[in-house]
Parts: sequence; C-alpha cells; structure tokens
Amino acid sequence: MGQKEKLIARLKAAPKDFTFDEAETLLGYLGYHRSNKGRTSGSRVMFSNDKTSTRILLHKPHPRNELLTYQVRQLLAQLEEEGLL
Repeated sequence: MGQKEKLIARLKAAPKDFTFDEAETLLGYLGYHRSNKGRTSGSRVMFSNDKTSTRILLHKPHPRNELLTYQVRQLLAQLEEEGLL
C-alpha cells in the first residue's frame, strides 16, 4: 500500500489527529495545489484542482497542526462528492 492509499484510508477513518500536513500531501496526490487565499488571508489556505476546476478552503490550524473534527468530515465529504475517494 502506497503513501496515497494510506492517507486515503486514514482520512476515511476520520481520526482526531489528522494533520494539516497530511491533508496537504493527500490533496497534492489528488491533483490539488496550494495557494494562499490572498495577502490578508491569515490562516485560510485554498487548494485548487485545475483539472476539475474545484477548490477546497481550509483554515490552517495553529498553534496545533491537527485539523478539527469538522474539518476532517468536510474534507472527506468534498473529496467523496468529487469522486476522488
């Protein structure tokens, strides 16, 4: 099982310790690239997929690195809706 499959399985399990870095890596495997939403975006980070013309907006957690439970659920739902999982 490769890194991409491990991250997908981990996301589907909806763990409480899924990190922003893991989400960013997984989104990269799925064709998304990161861009800050704007100069004043603060912790908001946009991930865009040029192939599917979709965007995912995440708040980068701080000071911790783990996403909140609702963020994990939203990320999972959006990726499933796009047919990527």
